[in-house]
Amino acid sequence: MAKLAASILSADLARLAEEVKLVEPHVDLIHVDVMDAHFVPPLTIGPPVIAALRRHTALSLHAHLQVESPEGLFEDLAEAGTDAVTFQVEATEDPAPLIRKAAATGVRVGLALGPSTPLERASAHLDEVDDLIVLTVHPGWAGQPFQPDALEKVEAARTEIDRRGIAVDVHVDGGVNAQTVRRCVDAGADVVAAASAIFGAADPADAARELRGLAGGT
Repeated sequence: MAKLAASILSADLARLAEEVKLVEPHVDLIHVDVMDAHFVPPLTIGPPVIAALRRHTALSLHAHLQVESPEGLFEDLAEAGTDAVTFQVEATEDPAPLIRKAAATGVRVGLALGPSTPLERASAHLDEVDDLIVLTVHPGWAGQPFQPDALEKVEAARTEIDRRGIAVDVHVDGGVNAQTVRRCVDAGADVVAAASAIFGAADPADAARELRGLAGGT
């Protein structure tokens, strides 16, 4: 059984609180992509929008930072009510100081790996984090096709985490839909994040309900 995260990257931001309320009964957390138009092309949202959303949902808010200098956002995100922050390992030569800085704010901390980044970039730090996001698409735009080769990394991460006996949730982010969600769960994902498969559907609540069922949830 895996948890389902609704990624608001594909939500109607003009109706964000309403969109989240629609899917809230059928998801376990809200995945928030924070992009700076430098590390990746899109410019999305930041702490002020998260602070506004915080007033409308009790679900955990997980900020996935796809930015050049993630450390500059940790305190603001924590103050905005973010429950977890995960940053791309490609954004820094040494993740350790950033992990410590994020952890000092009291939130969950995670590392994210792009499709071409080997697990080894994160493996030395798994004992220091709570979450590991394995991207099955390139960081940036929603709606990209699922890259099945990335599931080998999910499997390797699951094996290593279990071998060490540590509490790290493996997330799969990108291209998760009704056709791919079971493959992600079977590879070892604890959390699957879906954007367009939920908010791009005619009925987001029904789409979230279906995905959660396929992920093994209730």
